[in-house]
Amino acid sequence: MELNFWDQVKSQPIWIQLLLLLGTLSIFKTLLSIPKWIYITFLRPAKNLKKYGSWALVTGPTDGIGKSFAFQLARKGLNLILVGRNPDKLKEVSDAIQTKFPKTEIKNLVIDFSIGGNLSEGVIKIQELVEELDVGILINNVGISYPYARFFHEVDQELLRNLIHINVEGTTKVTQAVIPGMLKRKRGAIVNIGSGAAIVIPSDPLYAVYAATKAYIDQFSRCLYVEYKKSGIDVQCQVPLYVATKMASIRRSSLFVPSTDGYARAAIRWIGYEPRCMPYWPHSILWGLAHMLPESAIDAWRLQFCLRIRKKGQVKDSSKKE
Repeated sequence: MELNFWDQVKSQPIWIQLLLLLGTLSIFKTLLSIPKWIYITFLRPAKNLKKYGSWALVTGPTDGIGKSFAFQLARKGLNLILVGRNPDKLKEVSDAIQTKFPKTEIKNLVIDFSIGGNLSEGVIKIQELVEELDVGILINNVGISYPYARFFHEVDQELLRNLIHINVEGTTKVTQAVIPGMLKRKRGAIVNIGSGAAIVIPSDPLYAVYAATKAYIDQFSRCLYVEYKKSGIDVQCQVPLYVATKMASIRRSSLFVPSTDGYARAAIRWIGYEPRCMPYWPHSILWGLAHMLPESAIDAWRLQFCLRIRKKGQVKDSSKKE
């Protein structure tokens, strides 16, 4: 008598039955993740950001993603504290925002996050300001990368110190200045801008220190998410891949490389949800594909890609010296 499928399964050793069960659960989990991704990406409503508070603080708002975030937050009806090192650029951005959104109140804080800047004094200014205002959202966007790819031993001391000081210490101290007020009010949202260089790909050769600082941002965000979730504070690390910015040396946007405005529009919808997210949906597709490839293959591709960037950068440097 021929056994049916379930009888054949029952006749197998227990360890084989367990493997079959785990495999079946894994398949179901994968199948269920597709409709979940569609809902979260395209159908889930954005949160009412004004419920966190009437003010948002944005670091690095004079260019790139930070500037686009500032415009999107103003569009949502939030008042802004813009924190940057160049007073002229801060005024230019705040004037442009108020021209488009006249009801938006804006306060500019001049803080230089670099080594030799006024970060410690700036943090005190932030603490004093947030005591007076209902700051419900913090966008930690300030950060720097390498001018171009280079081996670790080629990274000069000034760049090395600034990478750590701006990307790590700056974000950490600004967060520590803002979070007590959120705790007092029992509401708030903190968004730290990470990077696919630290999370999506297994390694980022020739950008080692930059990638390491962004890995810190990811872990820092996750820990704070767990620490403060029950206190009404939503902490999130957003993970963009390439965006058309000066820092990425990309001028033209495309489907997989959004403009800063395109990225910010997507990013605003994710505030207050998952502790780590990739707001721009084509990036999440690339993330999924990257996880399907062997790490050794991605490492080899990434090394060759970055070596080409290094070569172009060296050519530009030598032409400037001439």
